[in-house]
Amino acid sequence: MKKRSIVGFVIGCVVSLTACQTSKLSSKKLGKLLSESSTFSQNHTGFVLYDLSEQKEVFNYQGNRYFQPASNTKILTYYVSQRTLGDSLPALKYVTNADSLIIWGMGDPSFLSPSMPTSKVLDFLKSSPQKIYFSANNFTGKHYGPGWAWDDYNDDYASEITPLPIHGNVVGFKANGNSLIANPAYFQDKIVSVKSPNNFSVTRVESNNTFEIPQGKAPKANFEQEVPFKTSNKLTTELLASVVGKPVTLIDAPLRSSAKTLMSLPVDTVFARMLHVSDNMMAEHLMLMCGQILAGELNVKKGIEKAKTNYLNTLPDAITWVDGSGLSRYNMITPRDLVMVLRQIYQEVPQEKLFKVLPAVGQSGTLKSLMPKTDKPFIFAKSGSFSNNYNLSGYLVTKQGKVLCFSLMNNNFVKPMSEIRKEVVKILTEIYQY
Repeated sequence: MKKRSIVGFVIGCVVSLTACQTSKLSSKKLGKLLSESSTFSQNHTGFVLYDLSEQKEVFNYQGNRYFQPASNTKILTYYVSQRTLGDSLPALKYVTNADSLIIWGMGDPSFLSPSMPTSKVLDFLKSSPQKIYFSANNFTGKHYGPGWAWDDYNDDYASEITPLPIHGNVVGFKANGNSLIANPAYFQDKIVSVKSPNNFSVTRVESNNTFEIPQGKAPKANFEQEVPFKTSNKLTTELLASVVGKPVTLIDAPLRSSAKTLMSLPVDTVFARMLHVSDNMMAEHLMLMCGQILAGELNVKKGIEKAKTNYLNTLPDAITWVDGSGLSRYNMITPRDLVMVLRQIYQEVPQEKLFKVLPAVGQSGTLKSLMPKTDKPFIFAKSGSFSNNYNLSGYLVTKQGKVLCFSLMNNNFVKPMSEIRKEVVKILTEIYQY
């Protein structure tokens, strides 16, 4: 950003904020902060600030420019999911016959997930006297999102998308003396030692579920790692059989209209997990469930298409939205679009409930270390970052108690991300004071 444009930005900011009939923003301090800073000098930056009580946009700097939102995409996923899914997650569709229980997955990401409470799904399957049959016929999507990096397959944030997720679709490895324990135990005999110059870690063979560790090296006592497993419908039946204690047979049967729905956990449990730690697996499967409800198929793409038509057709700018998590760099959105969604969320979700599912600056989730620890956070927001991008969008409660929503997006920088985050905090803290 050139110095002339920075000065114009400051003047516009001061004029807009002063017009809100609240205490004036410290124009000298903010002006100095921005005009003397080189942090944003080469960024692509956009910032929109909206007063929720006055229903008025009070500041807009390049708010119509497009940005890669990264995990700010989860704001869209949350908005659509809280409108679509009701109070609890649909876990299974099922039909009970005299000698058979046929089940179809609904994309519930909580089933036996190491990060989620126990639901009643496992007890339901264990207690069934019938033979269990599993069909994935309603899943028409893909296991990875468009534009996901191919070499992320070994990272816990890139687990595959499946109709009936189990164990979070990851294998957890923990040190046990000089060896490892795999959870689920199904994968224990798939650990192999190979010659490697690298430090101790687990690497899955890309094409199958062989998990390699360095030969002759031992894990540290506190070693833990989660690695996505390579999914298949056959593997799902085998993992199900191992936890229910009886055979599960894979069949290809269309989802019946007469099928009943088994519910699992309250949706807010998964919303909080998705937003607090930016859980990609939760986000993708929430949109998968929305696809089943909105489009009649377990399909993230079709769920997004229906959501854009049903819920997002009044946004000021057309968006490109391709996945539930924001892992894809194909996603494109403007700050004023995000502010519009945040405004709508605030109108539909009680503030106390909303601020509980969002990370709180200095207190919880991905914003816990953004500022010093506090019992009175003033920012409740979702960050979104991958290399060269850092965005923060959410709600700010000013010192005088006024609630604003904002989207401050920064793309295409080569400076350390810590510098960008620090500058974002300075700007928002200054606004908090007015």
